[in-house]
Amino acid sequence: MSQAVATQNSAASLTGLLVPLADRTLLLPNVAVAELIPYRAPQVTEGTPDWFLGQIAWRDLRLPLLSFEAASGGQAHVASGARVAVINALGGRPKVKFIALLVQGIPRSLKIGSELQGADVELAPLELGAARVGEEVVRIPDLAALEQLLADVGLI
Repeated sequence: MSQAVATQNSAASLTGLLVPLADRTLLLPNVAVAELIPYRAPQVTEGTPDWFLGQIAWRDLRLPLLSFEAASGGQAHVASGARVAVINALGGRPKVKFIALLVQGIPRSLKIGSELQGADVELAPLELGAARVGEEVVRIPDLAALEQLLADVGLI
């Protein structure tokens, strides 16, 4: 019986991360983020899209570093408190297990339950939806589409 109660409770809520960017806050499931690391200048490749910031080293891997803002129609911005969120890849590509996302600050943990309210706002490209967390509107990114964007231009 206690196992059934635990299953019901975990299905009713999940832990999310509020990830600060330069111009918006993303809401991600906690399990989407493998690690948060300090920003380091990426190895830049000429002739790539402006949203692709270059490659960074992480745990003996080279990861593509992206600016979500630039990929969804804005500008890339590296502030003094910038960090890198290492995101678990979703596309099922055997050689791509992680991608790196430029973030501005430290993500905050948040318990998300059924009381989360959607927000009726215009969505940018690569956004699946929006929600209200207190007074703040947070955006739900399409991580699979972000990964596909890398694939479409031959970066993964």
